[in-house]
Amino acid sequence: MFTSKTGVFISFEGIDGCGKSTQVDLLINKLKDNGKNPVLVREPGGTGISEEIRDTLLKTQNSLMSSRTEALLMTASRAQLTKEIIIPELANNRYIIADRFKDSTLAYQSGGRGLNLEFLIKLNNFATYDIDPDLTFFIDIDPVSAEQRIKSNSLDRIESAGIKFQTKVRESYLKIAKLFPARFHIIDGMDTIQNIHNSIWDILINYKNEIS
Repeated sequence: MFTSKTGVFISFEGIDGCGKSTQVDLLINKLKDNGKNPVLVREPGGTGISEEIRDTLLKTQNSLMSSRTEALLMTASRAQLTKEIIIPELANNRYIIADRFKDSTLAYQSGGRGLNLEFLIKLNNFATYDIDPDLTFFIDIDPVSAEQRIKSNSLDRIESAGIKFQTKVRESYLKIAKLFPARFHIIDGMDTIQNIHNSIWDILINYKNEIS
């Protein structure tokens, strides 16, 4: 049971099909069981404006979208989410659980699309008012296993980019983890769902003890 009233900003990252959304749900429920009322946000999306951007980003019909357009739309959605929800809720000491945040742009648009990483870091910082998650859980899984988990008849524009693309994204995530080691935690996505959840919970408890 937590005793500190200070909230924590937690993000979950990983390639498509890694199982992060399952872990998000488990953590949300665990926090509720411990008397907390966490705020769940997803990316892209999370506000009225951001959801409209999400629809544009993920439509399979928008196959002509350039990599730069994709990156700018992603960060535009994130900027609105940060201003409208994340900043106010952080001020209220709420637990914020983000199903993707700024590292997704670094991995997908830099690693996957080949855009300049340093520029994307600066763009992200601008969009998020220089706010970083306190903890980032990267659920690591090989792209072949991840693809087998995804229903092929319901792929969005980014999910349908293929294994080669997802491999680049995964490699980029691993590089990003080295850039931000203080908050990044690499979790074995091939472990059991319960073991992954237990590891995430233990890391969160240790973090709370350190800052208390």
